[in-house]
Amino acid sequence: MSVLLELRGISKRFGASRALSGVDFSLQAGEIHALCGENGAGKSTLMNIIDGIHRPDEGDIVLNGEKVVIDGPAHAMRLGIGLVHQEIALCADATVAENIFMPEINAGRQAWMNYASLNARAAKVLARLGQDIAPAAPVRELSISNQQLVEIAKALTLDCKVLILDEPTAALTDNESAALFRVLHDLKAQGIGIIYISHRMAEIFTHCSRVTVLRDGRNVHCGPLAGLTADELVRRMVGRDLGNYYPPKQEATKSSSPVFEVNDIADGERVRGISFALKRGEILGIAGLMGAGRSELAETVCGLRTATRGTVRLHGKALAIRQYSDALREGIAYLSEDRKAAGVFLDLPIAQNISSMALRRVSSGWGLLQRSAEHRLARALGAKLNLKSDGVAIEVSSLSGGNQQKVAIAKLLATNPMVLLMDEPTRGVDVGAKSEIHHILRELANQGVGVIVISSELPEIIGLCDRALVIRDGRLAGELNSNEMTEEALLRLASGLCEQEMA
Repeated sequence: MSVLLELRGISKRFGASRALSGVDFSLQAGEIHALCGENGAGKSTLMNIIDGIHRPDEGDIVLNGEKVVIDGPAHAMRLGIGLVHQEIALCADATVAENIFMPEINAGRQAWMNYASLNARAAKVLARLGQDIAPAAPVRELSISNQQLVEIAKALTLDCKVLILDEPTAALTDNESAALFRVLHDLKAQGIGIIYISHRMAEIFTHCSRVTVLRDGRNVHCGPLAGLTADELVRRMVGRDLGNYYPPKQEATKSSSPVFEVNDIADGERVRGISFALKRGEILGIAGLMGAGRSELAETVCGLRTATRGTVRLHGKALAIRQYSDALREGIAYLSEDRKAAGVFLDLPIAQNISSMALRRVSSGWGLLQRSAEHRLARALGAKLNLKSDGVAIEVSSLSGGNQQKVAIAKLLATNPMVLLMDEPTRGVDVGAKSEIHHILRELANQGVGVIVISSELPEIIGLCDRALVIRDGRLAGELNSNEMTEEALLRLASGLCEQEMA
């Protein structure tokens, strides 16, 4: 295979922080090359250098055998480089078709837009991904998974020779992911080089041929995946043995008293009468296919969606939750699956993010905000979550995706919650940080905090949760105890196979 892209001795500093130090990397034509590392290891910085967002302080970029200086993302596109970011960056008020062909539209000089042609072309690109998303629909009306697919479709129109994908399946269903991989293997057969960034080991070992591992801004491994085990790859990424990836589960939940009870909750649309109880000391999982109503259930319980019927009780007390502020006041906090839109304030410092829902904790008796108390709180919770940053005064936008997720979690912990509803708490987080978050959630549960985890990753539900509810079409499809949980059992309930067999 010929070498499409080569990076030689790439180094980059941001102020006093060294993000990359002498990194070498090569991408061959017709390969899917995995790029792995913990959050903060330098993956995003390296990809931003390839895309022209950052200039390297040292080192060379060689494309098709020639040294190049990439002046920005538009120049990178002209050179045949496409990057799909982990964070969705679409124009919410523009249509799907307008977003997909945004680079072409911006470069054009037409007085009138031929929307019929634009929509037809967009439909063809989406069909490659096995999707029938309406090209004329405004992006703001799409689910997170469909927005991610629009980002990917946008990259597929660029006629690129180098395609970079940063956690592309984090918000996708299994079927959507399978359709994406079919497209990637077609592109690979056409000689396109693909850089694939993911924390999902199964995807890496199934679809990639080589792997490069970054740790602390340095290249610590590059070679074929054949002969390498997942445990060996994780050790190279984190530089240590994670030991027990999942913490020990709660044993005696049957005799435990309910902490939190939901009875016949409905929103008149997506949630259709669901009841459950969360016991003291347990982590309750909520599983189901994308669109089943998992997130909508959590949003209805905590007042982000209006409940048309149903009751919510905390330690036996009936709660009147009409909006999210009511839930917070009662000690119920919710982590949104959409970190960028609803999890953090990207343009504010870490300290202000963490204190934003707990201002009384960092204010004087006169109601005046005390910055010193705010910074102490942020440092304490940051240390608890092993947040990697250059201090709590820097903007959250400067952090890696995984560290942004830790800030979102710290923001909830600052409220001293009695019940935590965690929607995809480890999405886009590396294996080391995932394990840390799992242990923190178990520690909170052991301390008496009610913990509910919504996750699309079935191994996470099985490994972390003491019990799991399975949601299908807005209703409770079934419940599994820890010793009953398998991927097959969860999928059978989620897909309705059990009911079909009984019929």
